Amino acid sequence: MTTTAILVAAGRGTRAGGDIPKQWQRLGDRSVADHAITTFADHPDVAHVVLVVHPDDATSDHWNDFEGLIVVHGGATRSASVQNGLNAAPDGTRSVLIHDAARPHIRQGVIDDVLSALKTHPAAAPALVVTDTLWRGDGGKVDGTVPRDDLYRAQTPQGFHLNALLDAYAAHPEATDDVTIARLAGLDVAIVNGDEDNMKITGPDDHARAARILGTQMDVRLGNGYDVHRFGDGDHVWLCGVKVPHTRSLQGHSDADVGMHAVTDAIYGALGQGDIGQHFPPSDPQWKGADSRIFLEHAVALARSQGFEISNIDCTLVCEYPKIGPHQSVMKDKMAEIMGLDPSRISVKATTSERLGFTGRSEGIASLATAALIKQ
Repeated sequence: MTTTAILVAAGRGTRAGGDIPKQWQRLGDRSVADHAITTFADHPDVAHVVLVVHPDDATSDHWNDFEGLIVVHGGATRSASVQNGLNAAPDGTRSVLIHDAARPHIRQGVIDDVLSALKTHPAAAPALVVTDTLWRGDGGKVDGTVPRDDLYRAQTPQGFHLNALLDAYAAHPEATDDVTIARLAGLDVAIVNGDEDNMKITGPDDHARAARILGTQMDVRLGNGYDVHRFGDGDHVWLCGVKVPHTRSLQGHSDADVGMHAVTDAIYGALGQGDIGQHFPPSDPQWKGADSRIFLEHAVALARSQGFEISNIDCTLVCEYPKIGPHQSVMKDKMAEIMGLDPSRISVKATTSERLGFTGRSEGIASLATAALIKQ
């Protein structure tokens, strides 16, 4: 069933402290809400993402402008904001996932479990079993205990068949959360396993805890790339985006930039996305003589579309000639420009093969590259 995620971010969040609402405060390199938006936008079974914001925030830069992100204004209450989000769900939506934008650490596995439960239930939500003893207090003193059997701590995203939830809201427009409204309408709500890290930022101390969790959730990917091109007739070679004068040229379907090809394949490798040949088949005549920056820009864009930033690139060129040293700084700057990185994150270096093998016989140039990608 086609699923739309609705992220509720219209509150003011004053209890958390700070000069701006908690969902827009920075957590790592982006806002709290942006972490949650990214997870839903990257999920393969979520077709659309609706972000519900306060009218004062509608023109802000607190979130990344994901392709297809739908932004709508919230209402005077949480229930009103959710209903605005439901009304903005694109045609064809069969199920919805309603999530608190102040829960930045939602994992895709929890989303999977909610969606799986929706195949057999009209509603489902994650929760954690209460394991601590519960006391009832009176005047600052323990006045008794509360049995914790069958008690759960509710989390989001709470999932629903869209039409069933719309009917529930029509009959019961206000409640503390969507599961309550669903139950008032007589809907069965399945419980799936929650996640301790799927915390909601509420008070001042929660932001520090969220930052600690972020440090343990960092997704680091490494990829390796290797490419070879032979020499042929010509008077220059393209290496790492720089035209280097030489007595011969490298042969290939594109411009044969062996360094850029290795870096591109390293990024594809880190993403588990194959190699240049899969994305730009050499059998396709449109890539004949193509500028290799097209391939590299595609790999970089693909990484960022999946929430990854490129931490650093290390590229080694293996050849006897031409000499790389005089061009090394320009190559670093060109690669950094193409990839949108600081040159300090790019390494371009060269070595010989001590006149051994095809590179030692000056029959061609080889290149090896490593790419490090990070998702926070």
